[in-house]
Amino acid sequence: MDFDNSKPIYLQIVDFFYENILIKRWTDEERIPSVREVAMMVEVNPNTAIRAFNHLQDLGVIYNKRGIGYFVSSDGYTKVLDIKRKEFMEQMLPDVFKKLSLLDISFDELKNVYNQHNNEKK
Repeated sequence: MDFDNSKPIYLQIVDFFYENILIKRWTDEERIPSVREVAMMVEVNPNTAIRAFNHLQDLGVIYNKRGIGYFVSSDGYTKVLDIKRKEFMEQMLPDVFKKLSLLDISFDELKNVYNQHNNEKK
């Protein structure tokens, strides 16, 4: 995994979890890789990985079954979707709006590009 120096590594691991949950690689109530497996997968110290697990557990995205492992919560997908939507709306969208204004791109132009992009994905 390539890390970005502008964000703590454990939060980048959290983002890795979010992505896997949002693309449904890991579904609600499904067992996820262990701390050691994740640490090896993304090539970090297990202490860094456990920090990510603890953060996700504090948010209620995952939970631990003692002796069995970690699992995505029954509403893990919904929680991650809410977290990432809020993050997008509060952190990324204001910059997008600023750039649209600076570049004089109308909402209709943006909507047309959006619709073209969605049609290409189908």
